[in-house]
Amino acid sequence: MSTREEAARAVPDAPDERGWITRAVWLGLAVAGAALVALVIAMFAGGAATPRIIPGLPDEGAVTRWGLPVAKLTMDAAGVVTVGTLLAAAFFFPVDKGLLGKSALGYVRAASWSALVWAGAAAATMVFTLSEVLGLPVADVLGGDELTSFASQVSQGIALTLVVLFGVAIALFARGAITAGTAAGLLVLALVTMLPPALTGHSASSPNHDLATSGVALHLLALALWVGGLAALCVHALRRRPQLEIAAARFSAMALWCYVAVGLSGLFSVIARLTSVSELFTSAYGLLLVAKTVAFALLGVFGWWHRKRTVPGLAGGGRGGFARFASVELLVMFATVGLAVALGRTAPPPAVLPVDRAFEALGFTMPPEISVANLATLWWFDLFFATVAAVLGGLYLAGVVRLRRRGDSWSWGRTASWFLGVLILVLSTQSGVARYAKVLFSAHMAEHMTLSMLVPILLVLGAPVTLALRALKPAARRGDRGPREWLTTILHSRYVRFVAHPGIATAIFIVSFYALYFTPLFPAAMEEHLGHIAMTLHFLISGSLFFWVIIGVDPAPHRLPHFAKLLLLFVTMPFHAFFGIALMSMGTVLAPDWYEQLGRAWGTSALADQRTGGAITWGFGEIPTLLVLLALGFQWWRDDDRKARRNDRRADAVAARTGGTGDAELDAYNDYLARLNRQDRAAESE
Repeated sequence: MSTREEAARAVPDAPDERGWITRAVWLGLAVAGAALVALVIAMFAGGAATPRIIPGLPDEGAVTRWGLPVAKLTMDAAGVVTVGTLLAAAFFFPVDKGLLGKSALGYVRAASWSALVWAGAAAATMVFTLSEVLGLPVADVLGGDELTSFASQVSQGIALTLVVLFGVAIALFARGAITAGTAAGLLVLALVTMLPPALTGHSASSPNHDLATSGVALHLLALALWVGGLAALCVHALRRRPQLEIAAARFSAMALWCYVAVGLSGLFSVIARLTSVSELFTSAYGLLLVAKTVAFALLGVFGWWHRKRTVPGLAGGGRGGFARFASVELLVMFATVGLAVALGRTAPPPAVLPVDRAFEALGFTMPPEISVANLATLWWFDLFFATVAAVLGGLYLAGVVRLRRRGDSWSWGRTASWFLGVLILVLSTQSGVARYAKVLFSAHMAEHMTLSMLVPILLVLGAPVTLALRALKPAARRGDRGPREWLTTILHSRYVRFVAHPGIATAIFIVSFYALYFTPLFPAAMEEHLGHIAMTLHFLISGSLFFWVIIGVDPAPHRLPHFAKLLLLFVTMPFHAFFGIALMSMGTVLAPDWYEQLGRAWGTSALADQRTGGAITWGFGEIPTLLVLLALGFQWWRDDDRKARRNDRRADAVAARTGGTGDAELDAYNDYLARLNRQDRAAESE
């Protein structure tokens, strides 16, 4: 036996550089081969590889026909690898006071290279996409001027341009990243970069484009974390580096939730694209979905086996079995990615849609005239905010249950306030209010004021951060970061200290109204589903930030005296009244193109409805102001009561120690009277 083999046997975790590189190369080739084979088979099965070419019409040629899906597959795979390496660097391995360890630093550096490949593949995808759109060979596209216009003016080109720019930015910043916070920030940027190309495909043109868009976004994010995380974990196992059992345990806890998210989001995407179950078996698009579903079920079996067998066996040194099983799972995963790319190249079954301008813009037909009954019955499922509400309610309930099981108490008032806020959030985004908010400006303003001024008050009074800090356990290793440490780090970050400053939070809360509605941002947000999501989410976050400063129970970077909070409230509220008056006084309609294209034939005119929206804005502030005043008055009284009891306890302690009353001023006055009494007695005795 050679000296090298003896050393490897003596130290099982010692890395074998040549050996692991060879194994990693073979694994990479196998994964790429599986993805390409799945892509080719699916392209032929779906008909994308053999399109009908009509003589006389432009034809982009076989180079584009195959180069586009291969470039897109490379782009998606590089994006997944970038997400996985950054995820591993930020969360899989223990850190020392925020600094990345040796293994984590290696994965950040790997992310910089994969991000460059990501950007390059996106640039190639852009060229091939334009070739397909124009029906010209690649050489003609590269020699013309159309590429610049496509990259800056067409939605597909803009999306790919963003991938190129963000990919290069990730590559540059990853070269100098040494902290877990920086790696986590780059991970967020990588996840955002995954979205633009997919959201300009079939999802944007499906009958229920709102549901399809949200479903694709959630599907992509969960899939990137799941597949990318497993890829990084598999490479770590092949490298035979230490701390594999820690990384595997952390990935396993995340993978289950990713699996659930991928399954549910995929189901909603299918519902949005197909009009009947029979289309799953009677169309090429449906058959590819069935194949993808089978692969998804197989991955569920793999995940179950990992949790039951291979992950627990790592503590006993079962690295080889884990690496082999994870490699097979990774092959299936990337074959599924190949299927997904081919699915994107396959046209969904044609849907019979009503000839209605409103349906094309809204995703549903124009609702009947607004009434209380219609608001209560015409529900509209918004996947994004349904997910937000489920996460908010589920995490809070999990925290309360953990405290109760531990024997600790938690205020029922805070719990009721939180879940009442979640309930109103659901009613505002899922009921008939959500439908009419896209049709009537008055309903939109009612939804806006509810989400920015009522829901945040109830959520802030629920003290979610305090609950999380009490329910989450500290990290097992000193200096490491678990969920509790990450939450604490975010609360003490410079960004949170900046936005949570009373002046900044108030400015965001006030300026948002004027900056949104009196600029082109409002019509742009109404035209796109993602813009509408961003607008609604901003209402919720800006309101929560402001009321956290005013009546927040949770710890905050800046604490104001109660009188200053009261003054800030009274200074802020008139700006909303002025905004409402401005809307009521306007002679032109905001976002006129949006409301005109809907063709609403009932109710008042758009200008009259806008004035009604202004009146709602002007009068709505009274109820939230009253709630804030009650909460602030109660907190003020509680704070004074706590101070009085604290002073009483201090006085009792001093009295027990000195024999006095415990009140320094009263004891000094009694001593003064005693001295006078002694002086009088001395004078009398003389």
